[in-house]
Parts: sequence; structure tokens; C-alpha cells
Amino acid sequence: MDIYASDFGVERKGDASPVTEADQRAEELILKGLAEAEPDLAVVAEESFSEGKVPEHGYRFALVDPLDGTKEFVNKNGEFTVNVAI
Repeated sequence: MDIYASDFGVERKGDASPVTEADQRAEELILKGLAEAEPDLAVVAEESFSEGKVPEHGYRFALVDPLDGTKEFVNKNGEFTVNVAI
């Protein structure tokens, strides 16, 4: 939320979708927390995936979208969320 309250920059991923420092930092925090809680759990995370990092996984894995609604985040309309599913 500190980033949300600031004058942050917006970059574009390979698919032209927006990405911010908030997306990247949130994913880092979530990945760290999941690794501490369950070290053997494979995690498919949006920002890592967009960089080509796709872990081997079985039927049980975590799916992370650290900032769902980046366009809304950029527009500062409050319509965004963090999604983590196993």
C-alpha cells in the first residue's frame, strides 16, 4: 500500500500488460512466505511465469497472482486484490 500511495512507475511485460513494483515486491513476499511455510510446495507465480520460470509440479501446487487488477491499481480506483490458491 506504500507503493499505491506513491507516484510509482509502470512497465510492460512481454504481453504488453502492466507491471509495477508492487506486483514484483508482493510476489517476492508471498514466495518467501510460502517457501517458509511449505518448502516442497511448487509455486506458479504470475510475474515469475511471465519471465519463463515455470516450476515442475504435480497435482498439488500454489498459484499466485500477487496483484490481480494491476490496471485498476495503476488507476488507483481500489479494485485490485491478491490471489493465492493451492
